[in-house]
Amino acid sequence: MMIPEIHKLQVLFNGSPVGILQDDRTTGSCIFEYEKEWLSNGFSLSPTELPLQEGLLFSSPDRFFGNFAIFEDSLPDGYGLYLLNRILKSHGSSLKELSPLQRLSIIGNSGMGALSYLPIMKGFSNQRELERTEDLDMFQAEALKVLGEKEPGDVSLLYYNSGNSGGERPKVVFRNQDGSHCIVKFRHEYDPHDIGWTEYLYMKTAGECGIRIPRINLLDGKYFCVERFDMDCDGKRIHTATAAALLKRDFRRQDVDYTDLLALTGFITQNSAEVEEMFRRMVMNLICINKDDHAKNFSFICKNGKWSLSPAYDITYSPTGTNGEHATSLYYKGNPTLDLVIRAGVEIRIPKKRCMEIVEEVQTVCGKNLPVINPLIPLR
Repeated sequence: MMIPEIHKLQVLFNGSPVGILQDDRTTGSCIFEYEKEWLSNGFSLSPTELPLQEGLLFSSPDRFFGNFAIFEDSLPDGYGLYLLNRILKSHGSSLKELSPLQRLSIIGNSGMGALSYLPIMKGFSNQRELERTEDLDMFQAEALKVLGEKEPGDVSLLYYNSGNSGGERPKVVFRNQDGSHCIVKFRHEYDPHDIGWTEYLYMKTAGECGIRIPRINLLDGKYFCVERFDMDCDGKRIHTATAAALLKRDFRRQDVDYTDLLALTGFITQNSAEVEEMFRRMVMNLICINKDDHAKNFSFICKNGKWSLSPAYDITYSPTGTNGEHATSLYYKGNPTLDLVIRAGVEIRIPKKRCMEIVEEVQTVCGKNLPVINPLIPLR
């Protein structure tokens, strides 16, 4: 398969033209310009990177392969990129050889969120949603074959049913009988066999701690299933951006601080209740020992031009982290203590008393539900 050269893409939102993205061959950066009609009736795709204004907008050539962070956010990471690269290699190519626009053309209209890209590269974007009747054990077995690389597995089957979703663990997208759309997660080679049950327990606990979560389920007693928040029951997509994209940071570098997330939440939502929600999620990750709390595990959604935090996701027991520390630091501390937690809340204008109430609420629920916690308040 020949990968065609692509130097210009049309960016769409639920099928409506948003703007034109093209590459600048002299600088290695990308150029974006909003359509006139979108300027009149649309919203900024990224208030921190692509303000809603006339004229050309230029990306930095030395970040995100020269692309804009918000468009790179459409690409999968981890497992999805692994599968895509396997397919490309079978055709004599690889991801590192592709330009930013070629990668987006591969994603086409099959990625997460509401953005899509034309022209769609043939042979890649024919992903489909499965019905719930499909054999989940079969997908788990195929995923382990492919990830183990010791015996042949159906890479195409896995890729075309992954929905270009992110994260390290294997996934497939499903459509339920009630019209809702969901993601089913499978275990990786290095995961314990009860990883699905564990994530279900931790996400359920997050909900009991007052954190907004999507609908969740445990299928066949072992596969964690979560409803997609980037799509409604009518199939209409919802614009979604990760904190990493809005902060224009590469999540792999783990250079984001919770103070950045709190400030971003205040800036983009202009809502103190959303800031408090982000504070609560920080407290939850610290107490339940979820050290895989990198900047792509926090997202924002935009409905009718109004931004808010997306429902929480990927909250689970993850004690290893990087050198035993959280991916997102707090005042540059990878294992922050209560004094820093309270300081962060107070500096973002949450009263100290309210900060303590949130910590106490989350710690009490986690202490009752979870087998092990990191208590911020000393246990009596």
